[in-house]
Amino acid sequence: MRIDKWMWATRIFKSRTIAVEACKRGRIMIQNMPAKASRNVKLGDVVQVRKPPITYSFQVVGLIDRRVGAKLVPDYLKDVTTKDQLQVLENARLTGFVDRARGTGRPTKRDRRDMESFSGDDSDGDFDFDFDFEGAE
Repeated sequence: MRIDKWMWATRIFKSRTIAVEACKRGRIMIQNMPAKASRNVKLGDVVQVRKPPITYSFQVVGLIDRRVGAKLVPDYLKDVTTKDQLQVLENARLTGFVDRARGTGRPTKRDRRDMESFSGDDSDGDFDFDFDFEGAE
């Protein structure tokens, strides 16, 4: 079975076109070797998918050529992503509002307040009023 078709059928990617593009860009590896979209996958293979910020690892448990519902996906793959990669993902989730994704638009007032509370910037616009206004003509 083709790797691009398997990844689409197991819902790793939304479409086969996106899966093929990921293969072309070198983001898919099978047994630590770069994989072309036409490469066949077999039972027991470990497929590594680089989706920034982490690299997911899946073990092939079953072969399927048709897309299945999300509840049936565990019958065809086993998530073997390392704990340190999952920790990187969790850290990215926690600090996601600091490094905003491109195209998400301007931060809202709530986002600004969250960023200030996270960074510890509690200044309320206090000014230094040591300037002598009387003789400043």
